Amino acid sequence: MASGSEGAGNPPTKLQRPPNRLGLEKSSYLLQHAHNPVDWYPWGQEAFDKAKQEDKPIFLSVGYSTCHWCHVMERESFEDEEIGKILSDNFVCIKVDREERPDVDKVYMTFVQATSGGGGWPMSVWLTPDLRPFLGGTYFPPRDSGRRPGLKTVLARIMEQWVDNRDGLESSGERVLEALKKGTSIATNPGETPPPAPDVAYRCFAQLAHSYEEEYGGFRDSPNFVVGVVSTINLNTITMNLMFLMSFWSVNRSSSEGAEALQMTLHTLRMMALGGIHDHVGQGFHRYSTDSSWHVPHFEKMLYDQAQLAVAYVTAYQVSGEQVFSDVAQDILLYVSRDLSDKSGGFYSAEDADSLPALGGTEKREGAFCVWTWLEIRELLPAVVDGATGGATEADIFMHHYGVKEQGNVDPEQDPHGELQGQNVLIVRYSVELTAARFALTVEKVSKLLASARAKMAEVRKSRPAPHLDTKMLASWNGLMLSGFARVGSVLDDKALLERAVHAARFLKEHLWDAERQIILHSCYRGDEMEVEVSPIAGFLDDYAFVICGLLDLYEATLETDWLRWAEELQERQDHLLWDAEGGGYYCSNPADPTILLRLKQDQDGAEPSPNSVSSLNLLRLSHYTGRKDWSQRSQQLLAAFSDRLTRVPIALPEMVRGSMANHYTPKQVVICGERDAPDTSVLLATVNSLFLPHKVLMLANGETEGYLYQRLPVLSSLTRLEGRATAYVCEDFTCALPVADPQELRTLLLA
Repeated sequence: MASGSEGAGNPPTKLQRPPNRLGLEKSSYLLQHAHNPVDWYPWGQEAFDKAKQEDKPIFLSVGYSTCHWCHVMERESFEDEEIGKILSDNFVCIKVDREERPDVDKVYMTFVQATSGGGGWPMSVWLTPDLRPFLGGTYFPPRDSGRRPGLKTVLARIMEQWVDNRDGLESSGERVLEALKKGTSIATNPGETPPPAPDVAYRCFAQLAHSYEEEYGGFRDSPNFVVGVVSTINLNTITMNLMFLMSFWSVNRSSSEGAEALQMTLHTLRMMALGGIHDHVGQGFHRYSTDSSWHVPHFEKMLYDQAQLAVAYVTAYQVSGEQVFSDVAQDILLYVSRDLSDKSGGFYSAEDADSLPALGGTEKREGAFCVWTWLEIRELLPAVVDGATGGATEADIFMHHYGVKEQGNVDPEQDPHGELQGQNVLIVRYSVELTAARFALTVEKVSKLLASARAKMAEVRKSRPAPHLDTKMLASWNGLMLSGFARVGSVLDDKALLERAVHAARFLKEHLWDAERQIILHSCYRGDEMEVEVSPIAGFLDDYAFVICGLLDLYEATLETDWLRWAEELQERQDHLLWDAEGGGYYCSNPADPTILLRLKQDQDGAEPSPNSVSSLNLLRLSHYTGRKDWSQRSQQLLAAFSDRLTRVPIALPEMVRGSMANHYTPKQVVICGERDAPDTSVLLATVNSLFLPHKVLMLANGETEGYLYQRLPVLSSLTRLEGRATAYVCEDFTCALPVADPQELRTLLLA
């Protein structure tokens, strides 16, 4: 990213330097730093031993490959020869990809948030040789800037204190660490039960309603990113908030609170789909918005956002019947299939925000791949539209609809570095009906014109320098995306989407399941020859929880019991490796790892749901598929461990509130007796899948009494077809209502 020229007195450029140790790594983020003039180490014993042998403090730098401010700090500081020498001579420098080692990231982010009042990436933490933190922050400019000390100044002060006041540094850090160990402890008291689910749900609804933004949707008090970025609207917890609100509506349909919950959800999703956070040309959603109207995003695209938003949009389609929500869900999966998919069946992690400008240049700019000048659109869409008012061109109509301005449509306050000056971020300013009326055209003609224009712009984009693609494939995020394809495919009865979901599940089992050690592996990578290269890092709680959830969703979408069988196997391994037998709940990582100083359970849903939240639902669903009451009891024990958080601030754990609700409102067991691909069976399944039923499990009883489900649930043998037709049973604890074979009767029964 830094540039320079050879010659006497000029330091070598990035590409002229030999690689440091990070050149041997697989992570895209670590490889981005492989040519820094910093003696980087990856996280591991070699670095720890060096710090102890040389008695040096550790500088730990954590980020991820598509992090804009990580790129800024690398360009400003880690490419600086002087700073690189200070770091290398006086510290043991460790670089961590937070997506590759979320366990390390969580521990030190907890410290940074506790000591500085904020957090974000890049994260910069200084540790003793035994890995205890004593100072932390996020982004530092290279040199002093106003009241903000530069990295060079901070390093000098630490070096001075390490010599003159080492005991003070270490004791201060130790006190904070001990306080964090107590403060982050989550455990149930003997005999404690979860708080009443209806009370928790109403409190969560009330807290969300209080923070709701009426005009454009979304919720206030979202955490901001690192200093230097203007106030942002994150996708953090947005999807989990919306999924909770739709679940809340499903059990409060006739109340004013239920109606309000649904209105908040649908309005937010509509506004997001219209905004610039939604890529109207290339599909998918960007990471977060710098304004409340969802207009100007930071342009990275993350797999986990696509996964969760696809589910949220297709669920909104189920509850509202509005085609726009189905269209957006399919739009997201089109983007993922085209741009984030590996031939092995896995999904890549992310696309970067930054890329080289289309008109040339050596320095990447944020959003360069996605934004447009007024002149570009004028030249691309010059044709006069027959019948349009005032001889309007395609460009006139397109620019009116998407808010394009000659001077650019980005407020300077949203562009602190001037990277978007004169550029336009597309945002839908008018409905198709209003645009059609403005130019005296039919809605059909305008719709076709806009679609054609977007397609032409997509072709132009192909000629632009593409942003960096992080080809890391994580078990956890692949599990989320598996759910996305399975859920959307089943609701829309789209065979291609379901086939893609099956391909993803096969990828997970082939590449990220170590059958010999009986563990999930956390990550793998696309190699130089497009092959899959597996990392030895053992899976974390989110890997197990998200993959299990994806497999349960895939079973309900395909009714192939092999996926259910594997989900049961993974749950048993998760219990064995990560369950806290004393306090309840699951540890986020192996509690026996001595290099991980805090045994965390993650008591907050963030950009991804807490894996304990997801596990509360997984356990309950699996108990109904396997007949294992111990898993239902374990779900209750997990909820009890988080009682304090659920009682005081349920808004922090909206996904776990859904787990609490599912435990309270006994899930309906919907059993379809029939042949999987028979037309009468398909009609009944389509009826079930058309409805949002958050508290149900769906299963197929095909008469194969030696099969997996019949062996787990012998009661299935007593459920038979009516007069040879596919028949549905709706049960609670296998106490069933009268069987029905008519789709409308089934719909009525399910909505009762």
